Amino acid sequence: MKKLPRVICIIMGGGRGTRLYPLTRNRCKPAVPLAGNYRLVDIPISNCLNSGFNQIFVLTQFNTASLHKHIQQAYKFDGFGNGFVDILAAEQTGDKEAWYQGTADAVRQNLNHYNLNDSDLVLILSGDQLYRIDFKELVMQHLDSAADITIAAKAMPADQVSALGVMRVEPDLKIVEFVEKPKDPAVVQSLVLKGAARGRLSDKSDKPYCLASMGIYVFSGKVMREALADPKQTDFGKEVIPGLLKSKRMMGFVFDGYWEDIGTVGSFWECNLTLTDPVPPFDFFDSENPVYTNSLYLPTAKLNGCRTTKVLMASGCIVDDSDITRSVLGTRSVVRRGTNLENVVMMGADHFERAEDAAENARLGRPDIGVGEGCYIRNAIIDKNARIGKGCRLAPTGLPEKWETEALFVRDGVIVVKKGAIVPAGTIVGE
Repeated sequence: MKKLPRVICIIMGGGRGTRLYPLTRNRCKPAVPLAGNYRLVDIPISNCLNSGFNQIFVLTQFNTASLHKHIQQAYKFDGFGNGFVDILAAEQTGDKEAWYQGTADAVRQNLNHYNLNDSDLVLILSGDQLYRIDFKELVMQHLDSAADITIAAKAMPADQVSALGVMRVEPDLKIVEFVEKPKDPAVVQSLVLKGAARGRLSDKSDKPYCLASMGIYVFSGKVMREALADPKQTDFGKEVIPGLLKSKRMMGFVFDGYWEDIGTVGSFWECNLTLTDPVPPFDFFDSENPVYTNSLYLPTAKLNGCRTTKVLMASGCIVDDSDITRSVLGTRSVVRRGTNLENVVMMGADHFERAEDAAENARLGRPDIGVGEGCYIRNAIIDKNARIGKGCRLAPTGLPEKWETEALFVRDGVIVVKKGAIVPAGTIVGE
């Protein structure tokens, strides 16, 4: 294999993550817990490392403290491989005071940090997707096709692309048209994959597909500088990519595996629950392509007479005589006896409570961290360090979208117990 040029990986995590509220109320989007043990940012970082690319920048803007802590604890490199994972938060300097105005603007504001040469390649990634890909294949196609820009694309049913950036390609995958969020059925029909490009898909039926951008781009270093020259162009998908289509050689890279955008509360909840399937669409048990994260050195989970069906349970969990169905329990989750959880994503806790903590909780009249005795919770996300008292019944049934209290929030048909929230004993919501 020929020697690859230097590849600089940039993970976009600077948005407010408003569609993930309240999970992003106190943390940035890449720091949101995933699958019991992980954080969203672990997915793109692990894909980079498994592909052999270890020079990684994470661009953030809001609520970065927990992300800083996680990355500092999880990603430590020796001094011989030149590897790093650096966080570049929005900053004020002598000549600029603005926040990131979009994905392209975020990359532009940090150009001085990359030490970018014309011969380098820049790999732009999203921080809120679940997928596994060998980026070497993407980079090799970029080089072999003499592309200026390569866009990773996922084939999506034609009736599901109205909220995506969609491309039309020639048989060799050269992109000849790029339409952001097409709504006109005639336009969508003109973008349907045909011929040799359609033959690259594993689905050989007649079902119409379009190639939708995954928000993953490879830029040649020189082209990246040229692309970011106009400060008025602040977003890759809306402005930079369409603006370069006629002047640069732009190629598509067809990714035919599992890919899920988990930028909303509903998609985040469902994505986690699908991981409990006997054969999940994403395999966290792949030893050849592991998902890296912070090693917490926790004890094994302890189950005392509980009954479980399709459950993922992280280290440090303590579950007493309860019924749990299609749920994910994160690190240090505590579920007390007589409780029933169904379709619940529980993120766990940052620490174990001690006997003196329990005494203090009793004095203050607040529940211990975790789920109390005799609760019934359905279609829910329980954020970290939440305290749910005895006999609570929580579900989103009958509650309007964005219904909210100090402790609870309903979105996308899911009831969310906020991070650190206190739900008093006997609370009944949505039943």
